[in-house]
Amino acid sequence: MKKLKTMALATILFATFNVTKAQETKTQTDTEAVIAVMKTYKDAIQNLTTEGTANLFTEDSEIFESGGVEGTYAHYTEHHLGPELGEFKSFTFSDYEIDAKVDSPYAFTTETYIYTIVLNPNEKGETRTIRKKGVATSILKKMDGKWKIIKTHTSSRNTK
Repeated sequence: MKKLKTMALATILFATFNVTKAQETKTQTDTEAVIAVMKTYKDAIQNLTTEGTANLFTEDSEIFESGGVEGTYAHYTEHHLGPELGEFKSFTFSDYEIDAKVDSPYAFTTETYIYTIVLNPNEKGETRTIRKKGVATSILKKMDGKWKIIKTHTSSRNTK
């Protein structure tokens, strides 16, 4: 009987360990997928394009930027981001860090960075450079096996 109890306890511990390990692996995989979504968006912006980024967002997404409500991502790209990117010679991120927490079916990210924008030359051929420290927080939801951004808020301030 004692041997049976020991075997049962060992089986329970083994099963618990395997379930915990499987959950950790799933969470790690989801975390990597969430980070990939956010980096894909960042990389597109650095390439001065919004092409292919709509699929990173839900149709009813909400974008907030520096105290303003920008609407859905589709509205934001059409009326704000898209035209703005056309005015930039370059847009680069440095000191980029991301933290992601997954609590399925949601994930929460915080990104910190410094961004540098070089505006296209004006009629005199002069360019202007904007350098700011920024932070972005986003909420993603796993839908049909894919992580999508449902809300994002960005803000920035002058670098010191």
